[in-house]
Amino acid sequence: MRFHQFILKNVFQRKARSALTMLGVGIAVMAVVALVGIADGFERSFRELYERRGVDLLVVRAGSSEHLSSSVPQQVGKQIRELPGVRAVSPGLMDVVSFEQANLTSVLLQGWTADSFLFDNLTILDGRRLRADDDAGVMLGTILARNLGKHAGESLEIANGRFEIVGIYESFNPLENGSAVMLISSLQSLMDRPNQVTGFQVVLDDVPDKKASIERVRTAINALHSPQGRPWGIAATPTRDYVRGTSQIRMAEAMAWMTSIIALIIGIVGVLNTMIMSVFERTREIGILRAIGWRKSRVVRLILYESLLLSIVGAVAGIASAVLLTYALTWWPMVNGLIRGDVAPSVMIQGFFIALAVGLLGGAYPAYRGAHLLPTEALRHE
Repeated sequence: MRFHQFILKNVFQRKARSALTMLGVGIAVMAVVALVGIADGFERSFRELYERRGVDLLVVRAGSSEHLSSSVPQQVGKQIRELPGVRAVSPGLMDVVSFEQANLTSVLLQGWTADSFLFDNLTILDGRRLRADDDAGVMLGTILARNLGKHAGESLEIANGRFEIVGIYESFNPLENGSAVMLISSLQSLMDRPNQVTGFQVVLDDVPDKKASIERVRTAINALHSPQGRPWGIAATPTRDYVRGTSQIRMAEAMAWMTSIIALIIGIVGVLNTMIMSVFERTREIGILRAIGWRKSRVVRLILYESLLLSIVGAVAGIASAVLLTYALTWWPMVNGLIRGDVAPSVMIQGFFIALAVGLLGGAYPAYRGAHLLPTEALRHE
């Protein structure tokens, strides 16, 4: 019998136990790929929100790790526009609201100026774009409109205010498709935050040395003062650095990995249990193999390869299940405006190698145990 036939025979001879082990590994890998994939997708969506529009710098209150908690005087935007190298500045106000009648919570509500370049990337599917005189107007993303069952021309109550839906838009980004947009002045009045914004999105001129330009403008923004000579207390951060440092993203990633580690430990224990039982049941077989000349290293490889085969099959099933689960979640109204329907290939590769690690860790002790069985002792075993 060839070496690979030993591996396949031992794995498929105990079908129920092998299937349960594969299932355990698959669930562990699915948890890793799905949870880490969702957290990674959230970061990619957040970063894409700015990078696709060419935003180079985000200006928020210094020390604020959460965009929603930032508060900056709107007049700062005028000073930023006057800096050399700045092509466009868009102030923005963000908050979250709930629509209890549709069982929707933490829906993102954005306030933009009527002339903001942020509108340029929205495709109007129904109705029209917001105008400067739409004090009681709101635009809904296509996902939010579907969840609410609303169309252009209908009214919508938002935080005890009555608004007319002037348009339904589609964005390149799922976060925006699940949000609503109104004039910044309307949102300031609704949330009782007069002349305040959460931050500014800054686009710089295209120059050969863009990195140096970003650093120069960033330093200039951080040094801006009020007319009374007091620092504004603001911080300009390059887009990618800001997204990476956002507390919500860091928390989502930490929670994803904490949950995944628990699932992985369960997977390792499952593989360990299966392989150690296999070694005990095959004591006589292993003794015969050792007696006819098999080296310890070959016995180790036999058991580890069996363990890896179980993990690889479980990994493939787990990754496929995670991809399907992530896509299915995009149809669940409570989260479909927050997550992407795809899993990055890097996350799937990560999940596959984690499954290999589970197989190696789960099979390490059984392989050691099997390799150190004495042939005479094993041959006496019944």
